[in-house]
Amino acid sequence: MIDIKDLIENPEKYKASQRARQADESLVDQVISAQESRSAAITRFETLRAEQKAFGKKVAQAQGDEKQKLLDEVKDLANQVKEAEAASNEAEEQLRSLQRRIPNPIHEGVPSGGEDDFVVLREEGSPRDFSAEGFEPKDHLELAESLGAVDMERGAKVSGARFYFLKGVGARLELAMMQMGMDQALQAGFTPMITPTLVRPETMQGTGFDVEHDDEIYRLERDDLYLVGTSEVAIAGYHSDEIVDLGERAERIAGWSTCYRREAGSHGKDTRGILRVHQFNKLEMFVYCSQEDSAAEHEKLLAWEEEMLRKMELPYRVVDIAAGDLGMSAARKFDCEGWVPSQDTYRELTSTSDCTTFQARRLNIRERTVKEDGSKGPTRPVATLNGTLATTRWLVAILENHQQADGSVRVPEALRPYMGGLEVLEPLA
Repeated sequence: MIDIKDLIENPEKYKASQRARQADESLVDQVISAQESRSAAITRFETLRAEQKAFGKKVAQAQGDEKQKLLDEVKDLANQVKEAEAASNEAEEQLRSLQRRIPNPIHEGVPSGGEDDFVVLREEGSPRDFSAEGFEPKDHLELAESLGAVDMERGAKVSGARFYFLKGVGARLELAMMQMGMDQALQAGFTPMITPTLVRPETMQGTGFDVEHDDEIYRLERDDLYLVGTSEVAIAGYHSDEIVDLGERAERIAGWSTCYRREAGSHGKDTRGILRVHQFNKLEMFVYCSQEDSAAEHEKLLAWEEEMLRKMELPYRVVDIAAGDLGMSAARKFDCEGWVPSQDTYRELTSTSDCTTFQARRLNIRERTVKEDGSKGPTRPVATLNGTLATTRWLVAILENHQQADGSVRVPEALRPYMGGLEVLEPLA
């Protein structure tokens, strides 16, 4: 949720952000107008209520016909107070509704435009030249099936399209990758957490998802619960309506969970294999920190993601996501895209977002400030950030980039201790 006071004081900042996002900048003026209407409605209600209290004293002192006349006036005034209170509540709700429609204002330097307007910041590593090695690279599904690592056919039989079974070395590979990521997170001071995958509407909405119009979200109508697409949602709600004690450092959590996405807008896209599926596992970094520290924490999250990709020995590039593709909550987002040989392109493997105070305002997560004399100061919203440390999709890049001419797949060296020392995944006979 945006800061109303900041919007009123700096409307052009929010209008510029809306333009960069290719969103409706008139919403900014609507919010300002709604705030003025709310203030006027509250003033009228409080004025009438004060008159009502003063009238009560007059009635108590009056007698006879004068008292009856005053009682009639009090009755009329009571109706006015009731109407003014209703108008005040309606104005408040109108303001909140508009406030929730405005996304987080973007950081300076974020590229303008939509999905295709990202900026490549750098490329790391060089894609293999398979032609120089004398063979054509297979795609991840052909490799995985020959290794006995994935069963798409039975996944579809059991659950439908875009479901699968990871088995054998496929299951081992994912567990090894996730455990390696968790070990790295522990070394960086993260608290490990296995999170709920079903959350209440207020938690989903508080994180920045539109529960009424987002077709990507699975909803259990009977229980009014939602399946999460990332553990970010549950972890963001972990401290809702709390004052957190950050002390001198950020609170960092590494959440391991199964995630669910309907992929409603991807009909016909990536239908082969496990690149775009309805269910997957993910290790998500989440950070609560002071507002001043969010940009530095964002850089750290990106660095930890890149450390994992280097351990996987994957060529990748870092991209600065354009404003119109950030979603509601992010003020800036960096993606790391891994090279996929069979597609001759880069595909997203990680994403890290700086959500500043946007989620914390919606979820009422605050920290206690400290005055110069060391005494306790007022509370204020914290900043929240998130970033992917490992997920099922990485198997696509690992299998394809480390395949060998005989159909076997070399296990990245850093991952071998987590695979029982296994160095090569061999095709089944």
